[in-house]
Amino acid sequence: MGLPKRKVSHARQGDRRAHAALATPKLVECSHCHQPRLQHHACPNCGWYRGRQVLRIKTAAPGASER
Repeated sequence: MGLPKRKVSHARQGDRRAHAALATPKLVECSHCHQPRLQHHACPNCGWYRGRQVLRIKTAAPGASER
């Protein structure tokens, strides 16, 4: 098995990890319900995308309690 001949310096280690940073998700306002949603995704709140409803969102039945 191959082993490293020299210790990797902190600078090279940082260069390797330069693109590993986490980014915040890009949120836009839903044109139908005005809630934040991910770009190019259907709204999880109302199910609309590009001016039409593409998902049916289930609502909790009245009186049903979660356990």
